Amino acid sequence: MPTAAKDVQHKIDQLRDQIRYHEHRYYVLDEPEISDAEFDALVNRLKGLEKEHPELITPDSPTQRVGGKPREGFVKVEHSTPMLSLDNAYNEQELREWARRVQELAGNNDIQYVCELKLDGLSMALRYTGNGANRGEIPVGERDLFGNDVAAPPLRSNHVGSRFLQAITRGDGSVGEDVTPNLRTVRSVPLSISPETLGKAGLPPDFEVRGEVIMPTRSFERMNEERERLGQSKFANPRNAAAGAVRVLEPNITAQRRLDFYAYFLLVDGRVYKQSHSDALEALQAAGFKVNPKQCVANSFDEMWKFISGWEEKRDTLPYEIDGIVIKVNRTSLWGRLGFTGKAPRWAIAYKYAARSGVTKIEDVLVQVGRTGKLTPVAALKPVPIGGTTVSRATLHNMDFVTNLGIKIGDWVQVERGGDVIPKVVKVIDDKDHPRGNREFHMPERCPVCGSHVVREEGEADYRCVNVNCPAKLRESVLHFASRSVMNIEGMGDVLVNQLTDKELVKNIADIYSLTKAHLLSLDRMGAKSAQNVLDEIEDSKKLPLERVIFGLGIRMVGERTAEFLAEHFGSMDALIAAATLPGEEASIAELQQVGEVGPRIARSIREFFLEESNRELIERLRKAGLTFTGQKKERGTKLAGKTFVLTGTLAKHTRDEAKKLIEDAGGKVSGSVSKKTDYVVAGEDAGSKLDKARQLGVQVLTEGDLESMLS
Repeated sequence: MPTAAKDVQHKIDQLRDQIRYHEHRYYVLDEPEISDAEFDALVNRLKGLEKEHPELITPDSPTQRVGGKPREGFVKVEHSTPMLSLDNAYNEQELREWARRVQELAGNNDIQYVCELKLDGLSMALRYTGNGANRGEIPVGERDLFGNDVAAPPLRSNHVGSRFLQAITRGDGSVGEDVTPNLRTVRSVPLSISPETLGKAGLPPDFEVRGEVIMPTRSFERMNEERERLGQSKFANPRNAAAGAVRVLEPNITAQRRLDFYAYFLLVDGRVYKQSHSDALEALQAAGFKVNPKQCVANSFDEMWKFISGWEEKRDTLPYEIDGIVIKVNRTSLWGRLGFTGKAPRWAIAYKYAARSGVTKIEDVLVQVGRTGKLTPVAALKPVPIGGTTVSRATLHNMDFVTNLGIKIGDWVQVERGGDVIPKVVKVIDDKDHPRGNREFHMPERCPVCGSHVVREEGEADYRCVNVNCPAKLRESVLHFASRSVMNIEGMGDVLVNQLTDKELVKNIADIYSLTKAHLLSLDRMGAKSAQNVLDEIEDSKKLPLERVIFGLGIRMVGERTAEFLAEHFGSMDALIAAATLPGEEASIAELQQVGEVGPRIARSIREFFLEESNRELIERLRKAGLTFTGQKKERGTKLAGKTFVLTGTLAKHTRDEAKKLIEDAGGKVSGSVSKKTDYVVAGEDAGSKLDKARQLGVQVLTEGDLESMLS
């Protein structure tokens, strides 16, 4: 290799080592040494060098966590050894009985137990490999999963290092799904492990790690806030959210969900690798994996019970959800002797915490306005201790929920804090000790925060405030408006928006365009250069097209695609407003429904938005600020009108986005999944499960050439 090439390779290797070190400090140890900006600078330098020298890019480079085209589906993979479920204990007596049976089967052996928090997530198996080089054999002292000793050939060489090979979901315990691209995006999953680190951990290059993929509580809350802002349904709990994030077909979506991975099991060739489970956890930690430090080795039942009781009281202090404690016999040599009962091992058990609930009285029902304008009834409760905390509020979801349960103010109710972050009322108590209340609750006709009109669409459960300037909606409205897919104001993220709204420098989205350098310099951690950069970004946003402005208004049910159709159909903001505010509602709805993909519900939402005087005043301020209010009026073709297409595989002449635009410009619709309503599936090379489903349903399959013929 020429000297210059060696120098570049050396720089790339140094940057990768630095980035891996800081990733480990931040995502595994939670002890960062440098700022986010400094870390981003390192990554950008590496990206620059790799762009100049693409031949030096390797799969385990930190820049390769997210990449590749969306997948068509998941491949089934057989586990090296079954991912076993555990039997459960629900009280102290059941756990004592399990411990008694363990001691009885173990004979005279002293029993130690490893107690670990039972994270409420998704079980996962990660496979690592040294590319098969210097594999050697199984080292002295290894045992299979049943605890049986095996032959003791020479220790493998680990001077080749190891790299992340494959991630497999638990599935049915015997067969799971390959979700490797998605797990590569999880920052606490090492993409490679150096020979030196393997040596310190005492691991060979080829091994398997099992653990739990979770969504931390803060990530869960942020994600639900974002989904609410976009008018999407929220996930019920972090576990469901984590499972959904792992099984999406686009890794970049998984990356946005900010998942975490905790390792709790180590296998080599399907065998238990260490003399004790606690040694295996130490080896995993030494190898760079995130191992939950909240664990203990208990020498007696009393020590075990103390750990379990302690964390039941403190579980609400954790940054993630747990639903119990996992207890394993520490000495792996005893596992074979203890054996199995049915499909569960006798050497491990899960102690499940009881559902956290309590009975209390509804003293009043308040109305909370969410960031999308949704009005949520909230029960004001007589304070009740549940799960180590005092609960005085519980969500009632919506008016349908109140009606179905027959809730009245003064009722006694059962409240639970299960997997959900917010306590909820689950039923009304009606007996001689808990008399019923007598005050009916009705949703208000005007927003309790800003006084604007409240609407409820026919067929919908939710009541909403239509005022875009409602203070309750402000922060999320500003974040949406400034986001990359809308007005693309770089630098206007959570921290800056919080300060701007808290100090009342921004009271609605139009105030963004009244900000001055003096305003920004009055904020914490804002220097002159950063302030000017934000102002430049704000100025540049004025040049963005009409559809971005429409999307930025935050009209309920009007997403990016619908905003584009509205801009193309009407050609100006004034024409859109005129159609939405026609004197007759039926005429207005009919006019709006001339736009592609705008049905009656979306049309009513658009009309309600523009009929609100405060919203029209806001639009006038945006006009005066110089935003784009006109566009190119465009009529979409009709050749494919009413036809739904699905694209699959790699097309020879067009990218998927290009093909999608061609279809939409001709009046067609492109869907992401095949169903009985699909008219055509356009299949390119390497077409996957969508093609199979099309054939099963009898949907007509087209080539790229067939599509071009239809368009010509």
